[in-house]
Amino acid sequence: MALSNLEAMREAHHILAEYNYQCQPVERGYANRTLYINLSENKFVEKPVTNQMKELFTGGRGFDLWLLWQAVNGDTAWDDPENELVIAGGPIGGITAYPGTGKSTVVSISPLTRSIIDSNSGGYFGPYLKFAGWDALEVQGKAKSDVIIVIDGDNGRVTIEEAPLEALNTHIVAHQLTAMYAKSERDRRSVSVISAGEGADHVLYSGLNISWYDIKRGEVRIKQAARGGNGRVFRDKKIKAIVVYYSNLRGDSNHPANMELIRRAGKRINREISDLDGKQNRMREKGTSYLVDIMNQYDLLPTHNYRYGSHPEESKIGSNVWDEKYYTKNMPDGCWVGCTLSCSHGVDQFQLKTGPYAGDPVLVDGPEYETIAGFGTNIGNFDPLVILELNFYCDTYGIDTISFADSVAFVMECYQEGILDKKHTGGLEMTWGNGEAVLELLHQAARGEGFGAIVGQGVRRMKKIFAERFGAEPNFLADIGMESKGLEFSEYITKESLAQQGGYAMALKGAQHDEAWLIFMDQVNKQIPTFEDKAEALYYYPMWRTWFSLHGLCKLPWNDILPANNAETDEPAKVPEHVENYTWLYEGITGKPATPRDLILQSERVYQLQRVFNLKMGFGTREHDYPPYRAMGPVTVDEYVSRAERYDKQLREKMGVDPEGMSVEEKLKKQREYRENQYEQLLEAVYALLGLNEEGVTKI
Repeated sequence: MALSNLEAMREAHHILAEYNYQCQPVERGYANRTLYINLSENKFVEKPVTNQMKELFTGGRGFDLWLLWQAVNGDTAWDDPENELVIAGGPIGGITAYPGTGKSTVVSISPLTRSIIDSNSGGYFGPYLKFAGWDALEVQGKAKSDVIIVIDGDNGRVTIEEAPLEALNTHIVAHQLTAMYAKSERDRRSVSVISAGEGADHVLYSGLNISWYDIKRGEVRIKQAARGGNGRVFRDKKIKAIVVYYSNLRGDSNHPANMELIRRAGKRINREISDLDGKQNRMREKGTSYLVDIMNQYDLLPTHNYRYGSHPEESKIGSNVWDEKYYTKNMPDGCWVGCTLSCSHGVDQFQLKTGPYAGDPVLVDGPEYETIAGFGTNIGNFDPLVILELNFYCDTYGIDTISFADSVAFVMECYQEGILDKKHTGGLEMTWGNGEAVLELLHQAARGEGFGAIVGQGVRRMKKIFAERFGAEPNFLADIGMESKGLEFSEYITKESLAQQGGYAMALKGAQHDEAWLIFMDQVNKQIPTFEDKAEALYYYPMWRTWFSLHGLCKLPWNDILPANNAETDEPAKVPEHVENYTWLYEGITGKPATPRDLILQSERVYQLQRVFNLKMGFGTREHDYPPYRAMGPVTVDEYVSRAERYDKQLREKMGVDPEGMSVEEKLKKQREYRENQYEQLLEAVYALLGLNEEGVTKI
């Protein structure tokens, strides 16, 4: 990976600024200080973490939001120098006795939504940043030329360095910097790199890649904080990479109050993973790809821009294909030390066919469910090789696979409907399943050229462009453009889950499932039948899921592996035994006993801060809490006809309307009236529970 000239690269570095600090151990999960860097002034500031800051905002996303709140005002734009990238792990993050504790969360003003975005990632950066001495890193200002930030946690030194010779794309620069800053090949495990890629110079929904070194493979691997455009902010500040080095990792590096309590929780869940994973979701074999088959079975797999929920050719890209044919076996697939769930699968020695690296054998990290669904059924593609090529190039260019897939699916539907033709697309035939055209579009987007430059602006801006330049009907575009608050939908069909419609549209950052994923509770298991039940779920689960981002934790060990007796508990969807584990982890780290309600209150404080932050930025009111109509119900005649039996039955049983003799257009109108009314009632129920007024603002 272009490592032969490392010495020349190192010699070409020019240190613009340096800061030396006192190394000190983490105590009860906290480094007790944060690091501020201003790239315009080459300035460093060490800030204390007070007890009040811990009590109010806990860590992780809470610290991110609080630091950003103090840095910007309501008029700050995403590309203003005062906008910040703020990155933090959390107090529990970095333990090795419990799976899924290597997460970090990135917060900024989003180029895509113009409001506050948070996005989380695995990889080693969050724990290493803390153990290097910092609970959070905030970067403000803009450099004059490409720089890297290097945090040496062993020697207490931070530098801003001009880096003219390193590559920009992740699969090269992450290898270069890992090799450059490690003391030996085995020591490469001590380095974690944040990078973006050339796509982040142009594409508004660019994300960040966060690395870790896979010793058995001898490869640098990556996870993504992909959502909402943090990578675009990163490159706008002319950051090529951020490197953290820390070589003294131990199981007790957090210096917890009660290590035995942490081991108790870890022993319990690790036994479950060992005994039950092979009988449940098989995460260690299939990772999140197992969801492809399940979503298709329940008509929840997005197909042709979310028109449909399943496809007869799904098996060509189903979980068995990845497990049996593509994922490399017998490799350490955890993205943090000690994660026994090991779901971060990869495809080794994949030979690229297109783009600047055509012919190169590369490691593809993934594909995971969202990427398979987005680049599979949602764009009508059933060639795994196309999915892998798109996966790789999105990653190395720093482009979010979800937003790019949804943008392409939107374009393909517009092409099908005659809104676009070849003269609009620069000669590309954007028909369903045309993988060759999609790859060309991706390479264009990464270069900021051709029709790809338009697609790189995201669905919300494309709706405006297609209406103003190409004469498309704005209302139709609004119905089929799958974004909420400017953020493209993650890959689930919500037409028959009112709660999930709210989970997407009421999510603070936009349509991302990490805040509330309620489809199975609502649609499949019928556990939340009333508006009040749905409102309660839309309170509890966003609060619970927020909690993981406060502490540097992955959500998958919470509910992708279940205790054998979970179904017998009073609230199986909450997985009570695992919630108890997290109370043990919190007490074990901090020494403070906690009930499940205490954990929710931690989240509620941060959630309300982010809600008020949205208001500060000019968003966060009722008008922003609506999904596109396709998320609610069928938009087109063929959508209705494809599920006519279901929709006719709903007309009879739910609406008291006899569909006999009605045209499909008349049926569509009745369905829309009913579904939009249902959503309004859901909003009212949620707002009442949250203490919001009719505009979605907290009552005074």
